[in-house]
Amino acid sequence: MSETKILVYPHKGLRTVAAPVTEFDDALRQKVKDLFAMMYKDEGCGLAATQVGLSARIFVMDVSPQQDQPRCFINPEIISKVGESLSEEGCLSFPGVYAKVVRAKEITVRYFDEFGQSHTLVAEGLAAHCIQHEAEHLDGILYIDHLSKLKRMMLLKKIEKLQRAAS
Repeated sequence: MSETKILVYPHKGLRTVAAPVTEFDDALRQKVKDLFAMMYKDEGCGLAATQVGLSARIFVMDVSPQQDQPRCFINPEIISKVGESLSEEGCLSFPGVYAKVVRAKEITVRYFDEFGQSHTLVAEGLAAHCIQHEAEHLDGILYIDHLSKLKRMMLLKKIEKLQRAAS
């Protein structure tokens, strides 16, 4: 996966619904390692497998200030949501573009780590926003889908402008 690139909107792969992971082996652990490497290289706080063209229900996250608390989520399932929180979000698949998104303030998520161990985590704040954002990637849902039609149109125009300037 060393030559794999992060898919950039409007790549159709970003709308992929990922397949569940069934084998927790060395190949899976290498994919997780590669996802972390790409996330850190591009200075993100989360990255889903679907963002690099892999149809697997995996995402990695590190929301710590020093980026020294990596966490891997495999086959994540958000089992409860409490409250609402508005926060600005970005996405490695939408470079240079940010928007305010309403998400649950606190969530409980059940998931497996790369060794097949089951975990349950209660998260709030940035961690809750990141988990919801990345988990939605695994269902082909993008953060722009949470915006009003007008805000989404404005954001898409900004994306087009940035992409024209980059080419």
